[in-house]
Amino acid sequence: MNLQCRPELASLYKTGPQIARILTEEWVARELYCPACSSDQLSQSKTNAPVIDFTCPGCEQLFQLKGLRNWNPQKLVDAGYEAMIRAIRADRVPNLLVLQYSASWCVTNLMLIPRVFFSESIIEKRKPLALHARRAGWVGCNILLGQIASDGKIAMVSDGAALPSQRVRSEFSRVRKLAEVPPSVRGWTLDVLSAVRKLGKSSFSLDDIYKFESELRESHPLNRHVRPKIRQQLQVLRDLGLVEFTTPGSYRIKEYVSPRG
Repeated sequence: MNLQCRPELASLYKTGPQIARILTEEWVARELYCPACSSDQLSQSKTNAPVIDFTCPGCEQLFQLKGLRNWNPQKLVDAGYEAMIRAIRADRVPNLLVLQYSASWCVTNLMLIPRVFFSESIIEKRKPLALHARRAGWVGCNILLGQIASDGKIAMVSDGAALPSQRVRSEFSRVRKLAEVPPSVRGWTLDVLSAVRKLGKSSFSLDDIYKFESELRESHPLNRHVRPKIRQQLQVLRDLGLVEFTTPGSYRIKEYVSPRG
């Protein structure tokens, strides 16, 4: 994979944001493969949907690209808040590609967030635009990358080095079963998975997860039975192959295993 964008294209455009978008989109169309299937390319979208930038010609997975110079692993500025919430509830959020480029227009980091990892809990509502702004009252949002479990942040390029496509596809395949969980309850599943990952250990107990009870209650204020919900979601994660039960009240994370070859 050639990680260099084509800076000679920059002379054709006047504004910084326009240059960045054109160069990063051209790079993805030229160099990137589909992480969801065996297709070795992604096609630029011809639809009028503003959040769909690429489509896989093989499996028809949808992708949105966000290219940026500065890398913030905790928070990413996104578009309209209400539109994002509607898309999450309707299960229409595309896979997200977060691309960081250097001053010399070289791809330094590329992270894939599978669409199944978007829940209302990771969307932060921004303040409305001021009355004197051109779009006065408009409300945007931030994607709280730091709240997403590590399983949902798949590196495709890291510190200027491309990861093997076989590994990327295997990691994507490992979590795509989350799509089987209805979007109305998937947020709970993702929040419990995130809590498990925050523990930072491979084996944990039910009491360890109960320490996140207040945090989960705040994220899901309509649910008055948080502990039973936690136990239920651990069973869901077990059925998805992401955790396994060892003894009553004890669990172990099923870690990603790199494929051979």
